[in-house]
Amino acid sequence: MSEPLVGILMGSDSDWPTMKAAADALQEFGIASETRVLSAHRTPDEVADYARSAHTRGLRVIIAGAGGAAHLAGVVAAHTPLPVIGVPIESQSLKGLDSLLSIVQMPAGVPVATVAIGGARNAGLLAVQILATADSKLLERYVGFKARLADEARAKNSRLKS
Repeated sequence: MSEPLVGILMGSDSDWPTMKAAADALQEFGIASETRVLSAHRTPDEVADYARSAHTRGLRVIIAGAGGAAHLAGVVAAHTPLPVIGVPIESQSLKGLDSLLSIVQMPAGVPVATVAIGGARNAGLLAVQILATADSKLLERYVGFKARLADEARAKNSRLKS
């Protein structure tokens, strides 16, 4: 792996058990990432600085996970030209529904791709797909990954047949 292409942000280090799945997915494809704890509410200036400089530092995609009010992905998207993928983190009070709604309800002109509650692996895979649009070797590897998923599904089906 070389310089990071994907930034993985989370509102708190308690989000890491969820967000690690994004880092793991990227690593499976040999994509370097960087990880930071940044809070839209407690460190808003640092979030804005990170988002504004991300593309000049070579990042191509940002994945932002947060729970509760979950404004991190939206604040990042407001300050960067890069694609942002939001990961709603499951919360105790509303089981992540609050986070999902906070991330997915973005105003026109400030898009955030949003995955399922706790769906950090899919966020990592979506980042791979975004990067693969400009990298034919990565695209080929992703096509192989999808073929393996299909083979695994077929194998499960054949085990059910008697």
